[in-house]
Amino acid sequence: MASGLVALLDDIAGLTRLAAASLDDVGAAASKAGVKAAGVVVDDTAVTPRYVTGLSPKRELPIIGRIALGSIRNKLLFLLPAALILSAVAPWALAPLLMLGGAFLCFEGAEKVLEAVGGHHAPVEEDVVTDPVALENQKVAGAIRTDFILSAEIMVIALRQVTELSIVEQAAALAVVAIAITAGVYGVVALIVKADDVGLYLAQRRSGVARRVGRGLVKGVPYLMSVLSVVGTAAMIWVGGGLLLHSAEEIGFGRPAHWVHHVAEGAGGGAIGWIVNAALSGVLGLIVGAIIAWVVHQVAKMRGH
Repeated sequence: MASGLVALLDDIAGLTRLAAASLDDVGAAASKAGVKAAGVVVDDTAVTPRYVTGLSPKRELPIIGRIALGSIRNKLLFLLPAALILSAVAPWALAPLLMLGGAFLCFEGAEKVLEAVGGHHAPVEEDVVTDPVALENQKVAGAIRTDFILSAEIMVIALRQVTELSIVEQAAALAVVAIAITAGVYGVVALIVKADDVGLYLAQRRSGVARRVGRGLVKGVPYLMSVLSVVGTAAMIWVGGGLLLHSAEEIGFGRPAHWVHHVAEGAGGGAIGWIVNAALSGVLGLIVGAIIAWVVHQVAKMRGH
């Protein structure tokens, strides 16, 4: 699933050729942005299906559609203009913002790891909503708020790859990236959410092959969600650590990045070197994320939450 999403983001390079004059430059920049945003995209895909849990199956696709429209609105109406203003007025702020985004990814990933090993904090009590319409609106609003944070990271990562283009080309490239990513993420989410329904339909057919495929889908979807969640968490930590390393290097603190690069090259380069680089970035991301999580929990305790 993760590789499919990354492949989808790589195809953004072809789509951006319709929107920018500098075809090669925009295509390469969008491709880099897609790969670098993989951790955010996979996590977004893994998180979204939980917003339809407990609701009527008939409302699943409409809810996903509402969230997708909110995501497009986040990216095009709010984040894209903000990114262009930032690029024109304070391009020096991109590296620090990427570091903040990387730290947030590390924190989110470390939180999930801590929860998985039993170190989660007590859940916050929330008001129970019994009205179906109110519950749906609440979940959609929560999903769109979460999407805003993830979309902000995606747009900053994408902007970092197109700063050499004109303002018009930047706007066109970012718009195409935003639309392609949103369509890809929520299209995959819709397929995941309805896969069990498709499985049930096939399981009731007369064909033995159809029944076997249907039963396989019904049994496989929970495992798919578990795998996607693990991959999304790992990708968040790895990408977050990588963003911290490379952004710190850009602002003059390059020793950690140089050390990681040296170790990766010493491991043999190529695929092995990439794996070593990703692993070390992940270790850094997990350490940083765990520290941030500890600080956040300590502050919460002091405030009585």
